[in-house]
Amino acid sequence: MLALATSMVAAVVGFGGGMLLISFLPSFLAPSLIIPIHGLVQLASNSSRMLFSLNKVRWELLPGFLVGSVLGAVVIGYGLSHISMEYVPLAIGLYILLNLWSKHFSSAISKYESFYLIGFLQTGLGLVVGATGPLGLSVLTKKLACKDEIIATSSLFMTISHFAKIPVYLVITTSLLSELSVIGFMVAGAVIGSYLGTKLRLKAKNELVVKVIKVLLSLLAVRMIVGVAL
Repeated sequence: MLALATSMVAAVVGFGGGMLLISFLPSFLAPSLIIPIHGLVQLASNSSRMLFSLNKVRWELLPGFLVGSVLGAVVIGYGLSHISMEYVPLAIGLYILLNLWSKHFSSAISKYESFYLIGFLQTGLGLVVGATGPLGLSVLTKKLACKDEIIATSSLFMTISHFAKIPVYLVITTSLLSELSVIGFMVAGAVIGSYLGTKLRLKAKNELVVKVIKVLLSLLAVRMIVGVAL
């Protein structure tokens, strides 16, 4: 039920389910299994959310993000993993807030924004820090007007980012084997949640959902900034 509910939330507004899920997992999982099981469930949630809105995915944006993701995974995953990432959430939070609400910043940064760069940062940084998915979502919210295109394309991007983590999870495959039933139920719940959430989103007003996405992204950004400051 937990995976179903959090996946439904993400299917409606495009993100947030993963953060809700990981806050509950320590209650019933061993610490060593929290990150890999969370990643597998999120992979199921994002990929199913994309598949349920497949006709809304803006495929022309994929090549740039994919190339950037591969480079990010290699460069950051293997070359920069020894560097402290303590202040990365602060930078991401500030970027999201300014990009969403400052017309001057948004206009200036647009000259340098590309999905090559977003793929590089979202996937690369996602290997060492959490909550990078909103990077792509904030740019898509600025460039696309349709809520379903925003969320479907963001789900595609996040699916790619989670796939990049699979080699990390394979290192502890032996431990995961002991929790296959839990993983199976949670993956099934995530897929069902994606289906139900997508049905709800398709019936919702476009303008309302886009506004909700912006507000929730802003709250997340503030939380990230405050988390580093404290």
